[in-house]
Amino acid sequence: MIFNALLIAIREIRRNLTRSFLTVVGIVIGVAAVVTMVTLGRGATVSVKEQISKMGSNLLILRPGQGWGSRGAPQFTLADVNAIRDQTPGIAGIAPFVRTNVTAVYQENDRATDVQGTTANYFGIANWNITLGRFFTDDEVKDAAPVCVIGETIREELFGEGVDPIGCKIRAKSISFEVVGVTAAKGQGGFGDDLDDNIITPYTTVQRRLTGRGNGQNINQIMISGIDGYPGANIVADVGSLMRERRGIRPNENDNFYVFDSQQLAEVISSSTKVMTSLLGSVAGVSLLVGGIGIMNIMLVSVTERTREIGIRLAIGARAREVLLQFLVEAVTLSCVGGIAGIILAYGLCVMLVKVVGAPFVFDLRINVIAFVFSAAIGIGFGFMPARRAASLDPIEALRHE
Repeated sequence: MIFNALLIAIREIRRNLTRSFLTVVGIVIGVAAVVTMVTLGRGATVSVKEQISKMGSNLLILRPGQGWGSRGAPQFTLADVNAIRDQTPGIAGIAPFVRTNVTAVYQENDRATDVQGTTANYFGIANWNITLGRFFTDDEVKDAAPVCVIGETIREELFGEGVDPIGCKIRAKSISFEVVGVTAAKGQGGFGDDLDDNIITPYTTVQRRLTGRGNGQNINQIMISGIDGYPGANIVADVGSLMRERRGIRPNENDNFYVFDSQQLAEVISSSTKVMTSLLGSVAGVSLLVGGIGIMNIMLVSVTERTREIGIRLAIGARAREVLLQFLVEAVTLSCVGGIAGIILAYGLCVMLVKVVGAPFVFDLRINVIAFVFSAAIGIGFGFMPARRAASLDPIEALRHE
């Protein structure tokens, strides 16, 4: 009986093809909007997590001042680095980090960039890979050797394509740095900065040769990597307590340092993105209700147009529930066709829009299935009243209808 009702529904849809198309437009737009919004939202969440993960695994950054501002706050010392390493549980690696702005020059090419001074274990903390050459060693850090590892952006800007920079000398201020390695490209980080636009060298080299401060003072920030599975919040609390003690901060005074937790930031941004995605998806879902109203309206019109046909069916023995089922199947068929068309449209929109927003295309079968089922439910909900009306017609009165 259901199969026969489906065949009749398809025949009626084909008989009034233009009207049927206009009826399902609301469902198509609603499903496409919901699926597109949710898919783009999930892609944005994945993109944020990927960009933050480029900065390092379980990375924490200790900086002077509040937030990213360090105005007036004292810098860190090498003794601070050693104290955190020895007295804080859960730490897999730690590295001091000093930064200074320079103009890097190679032959006739130059580029304004940062020279970042650190230790050899920084590369593991920040998830750096090498494509050419090698990382500098602990012995080169102790000797303040004028060696450096450059990012892909520096290689392209100073050396160009097809040139092997290993062994070449880059001049920064009065120092010539020998290039010993080139890092694998990372692209943009979580804050939109170019992670490949840098020159990484031993921190002792920066302090003694570039800034003239070789006493282990004036460390701009401290990079900390937590052990996998160890709560980052615990490390943040322990480091904060230790630094308050070392800096002599009284209980009623605010911190003059800040611990940035990349994992916590990723979770906060992901949570915010999910909330925004849910909100946009809910707003887009309103158009599904509008589409349902359109289906109910056109089915009422269909019942009126086919009153005599309904009367003949009832007069020759058709039961009321069979008439109800016929019109209900027709409404559900319309909404399901609209749901499928909406999913196809959403797929095309997502393929185009992910290139514009710069987020990956994350196909989620669940949201597609939910959208399709919801569209079918719209057909049942808004098609029931017209179907009930058709089933409740009096055969004699229906036969008299012109």
